[in-house]
Amino acid sequence: MTEQPAYNNTALSFEERVDDLVARMTLEEKVSQTVHDAPAIERLDIPAYNWWNECLHGVGRAGIATVFPQAIGMAATWNAELLFEVASATADEGRAKHHQALREGNHGQYYGLTFWTPNINIFRDPRWGRGQETYGECPYLTSRLGVAFVKGLQGDDPKYLKTVATAKHYAVHSGPEHDRHHFDINVSKRDLRETYLPAFKATVQEGRAYSVMSAYQRFRGEPCSSSTLLLQDILRDEWGFEGFVVSDCGAIYDIFAHHKVVKTGEEAAARALKAGCELNCGQVYGMLIGAVEQGLIDEATIDKAVKRLFLARFKLGMFDPPEMVPYAQIPYEVNACTEHSQLALQTAHQSMVLLKNDGLLPLDKSRLNTIAVIGPNADSVEVLLGNYNGIPAQPVTPLTGIRQKVGDDVDVLYVRGCNLLSKIKDTGRTYNEQFAAAVDIARRADVVIMVLGLSQVIEGEEGQQDGLLNGTSQGDRQGLGLPDVQQELLQTVYEVGKPVVMVLLNGSPVSVTWANEHIPAIVEAWYPGQAGGTALADVLFGDYNPAGRLPVTIYKSLDQLPLFTDYDIVGRRTYRYFEGEPLYPFGYGLSYTRFTYSDLQITPEQTQADGDAIDVSVAVTNSGQRAGDEVVQLYLRDVEGAVHLPKHQLAGFKRIHLQPGEQKIVYLTLQPEQFSLVLESGKRVIEPGQFEVFVGSGQPGFTDGVLTGQIELIGEKVWLEA
Repeated sequence: MTEQPAYNNTALSFEERVDDLVARMTLEEKVSQTVHDAPAIERLDIPAYNWWNECLHGVGRAGIATVFPQAIGMAATWNAELLFEVASATADEGRAKHHQALREGNHGQYYGLTFWTPNINIFRDPRWGRGQETYGECPYLTSRLGVAFVKGLQGDDPKYLKTVATAKHYAVHSGPEHDRHHFDINVSKRDLRETYLPAFKATVQEGRAYSVMSAYQRFRGEPCSSSTLLLQDILRDEWGFEGFVVSDCGAIYDIFAHHKVVKTGEEAAARALKAGCELNCGQVYGMLIGAVEQGLIDEATIDKAVKRLFLARFKLGMFDPPEMVPYAQIPYEVNACTEHSQLALQTAHQSMVLLKNDGLLPLDKSRLNTIAVIGPNADSVEVLLGNYNGIPAQPVTPLTGIRQKVGDDVDVLYVRGCNLLSKIKDTGRTYNEQFAAAVDIARRADVVIMVLGLSQVIEGEEGQQDGLLNGTSQGDRQGLGLPDVQQELLQTVYEVGKPVVMVLLNGSPVSVTWANEHIPAIVEAWYPGQAGGTALADVLFGDYNPAGRLPVTIYKSLDQLPLFTDYDIVGRRTYRYFEGEPLYPFGYGLSYTRFTYSDLQITPEQTQADGDAIDVSVAVTNSGQRAGDEVVQLYLRDVEGAVHLPKHQLAGFKRIHLQPGEQKIVYLTLQPEQFSLVLESGKRVIEPGQFEVFVGSGQPGFTDGVLTGQIELIGEKVWLEA
């Protein structure tokens, strides 16, 4: 009778089993497991495994799946509990797809359990094509949403991971896209610690993210995928990260081919692995055998990396009988199920931001005979989906949603009017005829709904083909406004004189300065996912009261921004430091009802700098005539500090639902570290002194009815490790 190898003994710890398994491997076998498309090792009964999977807003690139709003739209919900539900549902579908694939003998890409999500980079500049994948420009908001998403993906079983979440792209990454393979970024220690690292720290320490993806570019001269500072000193030694690091795809190749910090693939592979990047999305790590032969790295270092990778696979239950793994029992029928479809609709509802309303909305269909729907995004399924997306079973475009809402009672007329970037010239009709057709239906209508904006053609990742019927995304945007042809169409239709509602579908902020001055109602719908058209129609006709809030600043023009390549935040960028007048501020969003704030309580109002958490409560009343959600926002301002301080910064938020006349007491908590600042040296300190607290519907200075309180910290300075 052959004795069972220890790595198959489920009575042993995962660590003991991994040690035994790796000890049985040859050097060549170990190296083969350090690339994302890891082959099978049949003699050890190790199946092939492809580590690359995506679930940015639903399981991506693996066929039919529930497609939620793009990440920036989910951020606009300002609802961490909802993002946890979305991530949990997504993980369920990912598990179901994975086990079905195994039953079919499919070990291919996009069917694994290691998801390269969430993207928690800071959306510091609206030109960045991948900003749509993020949770916006605020380190605090990004941290809270990122932690919730990671927890939802990984589950709460004490032994097994539901899936692996990967916080990316670590670190200091946000474009330009065309420079990412050779760009070198050097930000101040303050910007690093106050802006670019907090979300990574939170997802690692609070969310327990089991994977981190390193970024393409260099940081302070060293490629992020081979940065000992980032991967070892901060990530592991300081934050206590216990999982594995994966390179962005092709980033190890960049080390020698584009960054040119070394000359060969062997040197690049050894440099990255020794720094703490265990997994190569790519094939350069295959050169580790040569690196060992050249004395650039020893086998013990490779062993450490391979053990970390296999520990993840064991924690996912891949080497245990399915009946032992609770997540292996999730049925395939959960994929794109009715419950998840309802969650997609709920998320789309909550993501909608009402930017302007001069009383035109909500529309009363009983008073309408004819509606004109015009615009290139009105009937496009692709524009619903953003990038890194799955395929929805029953997508609803804005046009379809409007038609379903009004039924046969109202005549809905539709023309595109123009393409996203150019005037239409098809079916024998010139572009002037298309404009004329738009004008014609506008004249015949009681109200015009113009569905404009962007798409993956205009914004996206370098080389991206997601969301495109053919061709490649242009990546970053060159300007902030609507494409010229859409602006011309908007103004042409406006001149007809009919009431106009403008709906924007986009992933990055669009500077609609002219529209803000002329169009009576504007709705920001983002890339709203499979239920986008239904959610939009519900908002337009008053069956859902919008309460989304901007996770980004919408600027008036490029003149208000520094160079795209300028990563400095302090004194220049985002709502925390921007001194100009935005078109719409971070945290902004309107409602069909009114909310009033009263009875702000802060306990205690005076405490030691190293004291306990501070409790804040406020009474919020729906003083309007409609039920609706309100997003309570708490901002904190350090009155005086040793460095240039933010004007104020978000320190708490809560989304609540209130019936007309209803009042709720909302409780928020301020942790001691939220009163800290980072000195130019990089050290973090809590200084004694006065802090102002602002609580209301938005930022102080932009929102009426914001309540103000004071907190005093006394005692000695308390230094925290940076």
